[in-house]
Amino acid sequence: MAVITAAATDAVRALLPAIAERAVERETNRILPVEEVQALRDAGFGALRVPTEFGGADIELEDLFRLLIELGEADSNLPQLLRGHVAFVETQRALPDSPHRTEWLTRIGSGEVLFGNAQAERGDSTTPSTTLEERDGRLLLNGRKYYSTGTIFADWIWAGARQGDQFVALSVRADAPGVTRLDDWDGFGQRLTGSGTTIFDDVAVDPAHVLPWTDNDENRPLAYAQGLYQLILLAALAGIARAVRRDAVAFVKPRTRTFGIPGNSVPREEPLVQRVIGRIGSIASSVEAIVLDAVRTLDTADRTRLFDETDEDRYYTALVRVFEAQQIVIDLVLESATLLFEVGGASAVSGGRQLDRHWRNARTIASHNPAIYREQAIGDYHLNGTLPVSKLHRAKAAPAG
Repeated sequence: MAVITAAATDAVRALLPAIAERAVERETNRILPVEEVQALRDAGFGALRVPTEFGGADIELEDLFRLLIELGEADSNLPQLLRGHVAFVETQRALPDSPHRTEWLTRIGSGEVLFGNAQAERGDSTTPSTTLEERDGRLLLNGRKYYSTGTIFADWIWAGARQGDQFVALSVRADAPGVTRLDDWDGFGQRLTGSGTTIFDDVAVDPAHVLPWTDNDENRPLAYAQGLYQLILLAALAGIARAVRRDAVAFVKPRTRTFGIPGNSVPREEPLVQRVIGRIGSIASSVEAIVLDAVRTLDTADRTRLFDETDEDRYYTALVRVFEAQQIVIDLVLESATLLFEVGGASAVSGGRQLDRHWRNARTIASHNPAIYREQAIGDYHLNGTLPVSKLHRAKAAPAG
C-alpha cells in the first residue's frame, strides 16, 4: 500500500513546478487552468482516495491534504476547483455497497470521470428552486446554479434539486443536452476556479444517478462533509501562506538596495527584513500544522464511528475543531499576504508580479463561509454544549410540509 501511495502522490507532485511556473501568466490573462487540470487527471489525482479494489490509490486523508496544500502553493485556484470532486469521492466511500457506489468508484478509479459541483443558487430564499420532475417517462432537471466551482473542468456535475417534497442529490453529465456552463464568476480573487453559472434546461437525468438528500442515516453524519468542504478551503489558504513565503524570499534575496540606507546594501542581511521574513515563515508552517491537525481530528472521528447515537457528537466535536482552525488560519494568512509588501517597497506592487493575488485569493476563500457565524457556533458549543448543526441542513433533511 505504501508503494502505491508514494507512486500516486509522486506523480502529482511532479506536476507542481510546471503549474506554479505559469500561475502569474494565468492570473494576468485570465487563462483557465484547463491544461493543468487535465495533467492532474492524467497523473491520477482524481483516484487518489478511491479504494484499491476499484482501481484507486486509497491514500490516507492526511496525505491527500498535504498534497492539496502543496497544490495550493503552486496555484490556489486548483484545490478549490477540485473541491467538488474530492467531496464526491468521500461521499461514495461512505455509502453502503450498491450498484451506484460501484459504478462511480470504478469509473473514477479508472481515471474516466472528474466531478464538479453545482449546489448554490442566487435568490431571496435558501430553498433550492432547481427541480427534478418526471415528464413523459423521463426525469428532467431544470434550474440555475451559481458558485458552480469546477464544473467548467468536469465530466460530471454533482448537483442538488427538489423532487416533489424531497431534496435529492444527483449526477448529470456536464456536456449533456440542456447543460450550459458559464465562466461568469466576477470575484476579485480565485478567478480561475470556474465558479460561475450552470444552467439546466430540461436535462435528462438517469434515475440510477439520483440519491435522497439526508444526513440522518447509516452513512457519515453531515458534519464530516461540512468539515471536509471547509478543510479544502483551509488547505488552499495554507498553500497561499507557503506561496507568500516562497515569493517573499525570492523577492528579497537578489535585491541590492534597502530603503533609507545610502549606497549599495543587502536587504537579506537587514534585521528588520529578516524579522518580516521570519514572521511570514512562521505563519506558513503554523497554518499548515493547524490545518493538518484538524484533518487528523476529523479523520479520527470517521475511523472510530460506531454507527450508533454517539457518532453525531463525535463528528460534530471534530467539526468544532475545523471551525476553530478556520478562525486562526484566515487571519494569519491575510496578515502574511500583507506583510509580503513590507519587504518589497514600491517595486513589489508591480502588476507584472501579481503579488497582490495572494491577498485577493485568500480574502475570497475566507469569504466563502462567513467566519463570524462559525465563531458564534464555537462559543455556543463551549458554553452550552450546543453542537454546530446547521438549521438549514436540518431543514433539508426533513420532509417538507
